[in-house]
Amino acid sequence: MTELRKRGRGGDLDSPENISDKETDGEDRVGLPGETDGDGEPDSKAETPDVPPSVDNTPECLNKALEGLSSRWKNWWVRGILSLTMIIGFLLITYLGPLMLIFVVMMVQIKCFQEIITIGYRVYHSYDLPWFRTLSWYFLICVNYFFYGETVADYFGILVQREEPLQFLARYHRFISFALYLAGFCMFVLSLVKKHYRLQFYMFAWTHVTLLIVVTQSHLVIQNLFEGMIWFIVPISIVICNDIMAYLFGFFFGRTPLIKLSPKKTWEGFIGGFFGTVVFGFIFAYLLAQYQYFVCPVEYDSETNRFAVECEPSELFVMQEYTLPTVVQEVLRWKTVNMYPFQIHSIALSTFASLIGPFGGFFASGFKRAFKIKDFADTIPGHGGIVDRFDCQYLMATFVHVYITSFIRGPNPSKVLQQLLVLQPEQQLNIFNLLRSHLKERGMLPGPSSEAAQ
Repeated sequence: MTELRKRGRGGDLDSPENISDKETDGEDRVGLPGETDGDGEPDSKAETPDVPPSVDNTPECLNKALEGLSSRWKNWWVRGILSLTMIIGFLLITYLGPLMLIFVVMMVQIKCFQEIITIGYRVYHSYDLPWFRTLSWYFLICVNYFFYGETVADYFGILVQREEPLQFLARYHRFISFALYLAGFCMFVLSLVKKHYRLQFYMFAWTHVTLLIVVTQSHLVIQNLFEGMIWFIVPISIVICNDIMAYLFGFFFGRTPLIKLSPKKTWEGFIGGFFGTVVFGFIFAYLLAQYQYFVCPVEYDSETNRFAVECEPSELFVMQEYTLPTVVQEVLRWKTVNMYPFQIHSIALSTFASLIGPFGGFFASGFKRAFKIKDFADTIPGHGGIVDRFDCQYLMATFVHVYITSFIRGPNPSKVLQQLLVLQPEQQLNIFNLLRSHLKERGMLPGPSSEAAQ
């Protein structure tokens, strides 16, 4: 409206061009929640999104078993039983190995994308937008092709070298990815309809932000997994533990509200969750650090065509002796303690998961409040949708990836070797001669005089 007033000062408001603009603007604004017409108050109907209310899909057997309880305790038992079931499922998937974990991460990513896109589809009344859902899924495929293609090139270099079609795809991977995205971009431009311009750009932005949040983070989860399954299992378990501990402390001791976005969250739950998570992370890290299966980087074995998790554990996973601070010595009567260095890192991971991780949940709560929905979906009884369970996990995945690249990861010999194998023979020979000269200068190989004397 303000824009139309400005135009009116310089021309006739009733001119055909301005009438057309007003009609287009008016049609385009229909159904957008929270927008106002002029300077008045928002229309209550416009504020209410067209999202169906959550459905209670609790199994009938549980409803019958818990029918005598109050709604508060019934929800407690439902959440507890379903949480235990999901934890057992997670342990089973972990037992099945890295490939199954990668598959599950991809399935979770697709489901999260579907839940968020469906909300946008319903909230903004996008039923008549041409190609909207088709383009949303097309962009998801393009982005996944780019990220998983990068992963294949990085971690399956030997396999790529053996297959000629894969060599072509690996060499021109980024160009192919960009070409696929450009095709989707052009399709979006061609699908623009005059009366839906603004709405279509709303949904274009909605799709891309969803891709940024969901696909990018799931890619980082897989990157963490290749560093060693312990970097995948411990962060996820820590977030699950923090969620459970905060819920239990808040349920039994919660009195002080923590944040308005989540009225049920309390300071007692937040603080209790922190201490419980740090203790759990420290003990769980000790247990996993003892096994090669969890600590070794996940690498593709070209001879067996399987993932290999066998290696000589790095210093992070070798027991070391630490001298305790004087104050702690006086309290515990111990001068030294033996533990894995990874346990120290687990404290940093637990601290982030407890103090910063919950803000992923608060962000999701604010998102749901903005569109007046209780849950992202009703996939899991008592928990909501998949996004409701993984809102903190995505933030944690980014932190773990940044933490590894900043404080843990050094040069990866297998990756360097895979990159060398892609080079032309002349380039490989040149690098070999340079490396030999460098090692001779450092005295690690016999020099020319030593070779002559022999």
